[in-house]
Amino acid sequence: MDRAVHRIQQAKENTEKILIYGDYDVDGVTSSALLRRLLNHLGIQAINYIPHRMEEGYGLNQEVAEFAKSQGIHLLITVDCGINAFLPIEAINAAGIDVIVIDHHEPEGTKLPPALAVIDPKRTDCLYPFKNLSAVGLVAKLMQAILGHIPLEDLDLVALGTVADVVPLYGENRIFVKNGLPFIEKTNKPGLQALLEVAKIAGKKMKPYYIGFILGPRLNAAGRMDSANVSLDLLLSENSADAYALACSLEAHNLTRQKMQSEVVEEALAMIEADEILKAQDIIVVHKQGWHKGVLGIVAARIVDKYYRPTIVISVEEGMGTGSARSVDGFHLHEALSSCAGVLENYGGHKRAAGLRLKYDNIEVFRQAINDFAGQVLPQEKFIPSLGVDCEIPLDVIDLNLMEIISSMEPHGEGNPTPVFCSRGLTVKSPPSLMGKDTIKFWVSDGNRAISAVGFGMGSFKDKVKLGAQVDLAYTLSIDDWNKAPTVQLVLKDIK
Repeated sequence: MDRAVHRIQQAKENTEKILIYGDYDVDGVTSSALLRRLLNHLGIQAINYIPHRMEEGYGLNQEVAEFAKSQGIHLLITVDCGINAFLPIEAINAAGIDVIVIDHHEPEGTKLPPALAVIDPKRTDCLYPFKNLSAVGLVAKLMQAILGHIPLEDLDLVALGTVADVVPLYGENRIFVKNGLPFIEKTNKPGLQALLEVAKIAGKKMKPYYIGFILGPRLNAAGRMDSANVSLDLLLSENSADAYALACSLEAHNLTRQKMQSEVVEEALAMIEADEILKAQDIIVVHKQGWHKGVLGIVAARIVDKYYRPTIVISVEEGMGTGSARSVDGFHLHEALSSCAGVLENYGGHKRAAGLRLKYDNIEVFRQAINDFAGQVLPQEKFIPSLGVDCEIPLDVIDLNLMEIISSMEPHGEGNPTPVFCSRGLTVKSPPSLMGKDTIKFWVSDGNRAISAVGFGMGSFKDKVKLGAQVDLAYTLSIDDWNKAPTVQLVLKDIK
């Protein structure tokens, strides 16, 4: 950090121009925007570069050295990438340009790229106590190191990138998100204002759910379908009319992404169902010519949801495969890919999510290799999804006071999930009614207290839950205030 701060201050004194090289996901885009705001505040001229997912792929590439040179760049700062970009950084250095790496991905052992400064809490020699910052969190720490504080009005970007990158919401991340959510609600950035409006959540109390399922997918859609520069331009926009047009463009990209994603999910599931060998393997590796690279990660996640197996989805083009991987608890993807490094062109990522490139001819060898690795490290019980219950409680302790205690633990999300409760031997007091397409609602009682239970996506239970039956329920709690005074209801996770 001290080297990075010194070099940025030197750039300011010498009126040097800086290139910010970011990733195309929400963490990369918010990091790029936050760093640009910092450099502008310092009076440093900066330009942004985000690689095109389809044309350039993930991470720093060697071609950027020529681009940077042509732009008169003296310092290049990577955000959310770069920790394993050894050759590109050598090429940039050879062009007479210094490099600072700001990344939160796993380095290859103790080896670090030949950059002037490498800010990554996952470095084996890093003594910083909190290891789980996202890239935007690291840029916030850089701000703190340079300015002595993190400007409160920029906590909106920090919270946005932190939640969207699904890093654990404890430690510093919890502080960033808890304090940043209200700044998203009342953001002074025209781009975020427009995004909230177009996504129809302006004025709502901001929750991680809205970032994860509404704002994040829209900001990600540009990089998935075309260029992530649309999202970056939106976050940096100073003009309300321009911002609204960009937000509408993201909305259109998101609709296209949803349609394409559905098609690829359908095709991939059909392939798995038709192939008994593929379906029986510990690690599902599925590939096809021409699948859109922008949706592979989401498709892999959908397949994990259905089969509860680590999944790798590969799109093939001109003899090369580009893949996205998602995992289950207990299977470390980055370690698994490291064990197959010999058949991969490159790879990178975390425990739960990763990306890779390989030759088409190596796909079968890779499928065998990763399944062999899984056979050594994964006990079969890991493939049985389990639901962790935090506490077994009687219904009569459920009230608004308990809800207040739970809400004091917010924001809930990765690493700090909403508490799951369980009550056993309840009697069903009303037959389940179907609400909408796939939601059931019914009343239960333990003899002392009756309470309503709602099950989203649980329509298949409608005819299984009979009036007067005894059931055990696992659930979270929520407030039901639809057209009435607020009461607590059970939000079902499972029924036994």
